[in-house]
Amino acid sequence: MFFHDCFIRGCDASVLLNGKSTEKTAVPNSLLRGFEVIDAAKSKLESACPGVVSCADILALAARDSVVLTGGRSWQVPLGRRDGLVSKASDTANLPAFNDPISVQIKKFADKGLNTEDMVILVGGHTIGTAACAFISVRLYNFNNTNKPDPDINPAFLPKLRALCPNGGDRSVRVALDTGSVNRFDNSFFTNIKNGRGVIESDAKLWSDPTTQKFVHRFLGYNKGLHGLDFGVEFGKAMVRLGNVEVKTRKQGEIRKVCTASN
Repeated sequence: MFFHDCFIRGCDASVLLNGKSTEKTAVPNSLLRGFEVIDAAKSKLESACPGVVSCADILALAARDSVVLTGGRSWQVPLGRRDGLVSKASDTANLPAFNDPISVQIKKFADKGLNTEDMVILVGGHTIGTAACAFISVRLYNFNNTNKPDPDINPAFLPKLRALCPNGGDRSVRVALDTGSVNRFDNSFFTNIKNGRGVIESDAKLWSDPTTQKFVHRFLGYNKGLHGLDFGVEFGKAMVRLGNVEVKTRKQGEIRKVCTASN
């Protein structure tokens, strides 16, 4: 949710606002979950210290805490963000899509001041979480209108995905993005995409495109002592950079009393 928020109007909790044609109602955000957790945290904070902690900061802290609770490393979260006043469904076009080519993904991240390595690291956050069959099915049955599966999918993995997402089945069914390491924050996501076990098309392309494959290699090499990078450490650094995207401070925005509506 934090990623979806920061990529639209900056890290300003605009994704939390209710209303007609808000970001929350757009297709890319329609299956986001956990809003009630943020609302509960805000309610307790307002009772203890009203008007002090923004919903944007709560989102940033919740993102960090979810990583720690699933076995990942902690990091210091910079605070002081204010909440935005505008939320438009149309702005979600800025979000990277599940079928974006690598070049498009790189451009979207660059537009937010994030480089290619940041992109690979942040996509690695898919080591936890799920995706709906609606975003997977085309890869399994009719990739690029060929009536065949995406050739990047490991043939041994394909039947497992098809069993979870049968052709014409329930498109809201959710599939773990990091098979074999569900709800565990580690670097196995990169092993999976190397082995053709990426669930989302855009994830799989991190390995098939040489521009991003070199960064995947660095996270795979860490566990083998090959002068790689520690994914947990680098993820925290990238999340700080993401959390600094287009933040509102001082007289910009406000600190909402509730996260679902402006004051």
